[in-house]
Amino acid sequence: MATAAAARAHARTVVEADWDPVTCPAHETDVIDLLLVVSELVTNALRHGGGLAGFEAVSGADGIRMTVRDHSDEVPPGVCGPAPPAGGATGGYGWPLVLRLAREVDIEKEPAGGKAIRVFVPIRTAGESL
Repeated sequence: MATAAAARAHARTVVEADWDPVTCPAHETDVIDLLLVVSELVTNALRHGGGLAGFEAVSGADGIRMTVRDHSDEVPPGVCGPAPPAGGATGGYGWPLVLRLAREVDIEKEPAGGKAIRVFVPIRTAGESL
């Protein structure tokens, strides 16, 4: 995957493989959340992580587990909480969004350098409530 758009397309394909759009559609709000998390993580890897080193999205019983790898050992600022940046900031909104929308967020430094960010994004079936 070289772009956030390609990663989003792949994630949508993974969702559609398990949540059939006709017989068992995924809750559209959850899919939008998933695509936003994908976009933010991949964009951050490209902009701040020395490039995307890997992207994986795997469907589970109740959501999608993703791993985004980059070439930087630096942990995103604000990793301890989902606080948005100070007023007037032009950046810094992506990581707080990821922390609000994803579950089980984990950052692990890779032995050969770089890091892997693993997240779980829950996906409900359309009509299923929170």
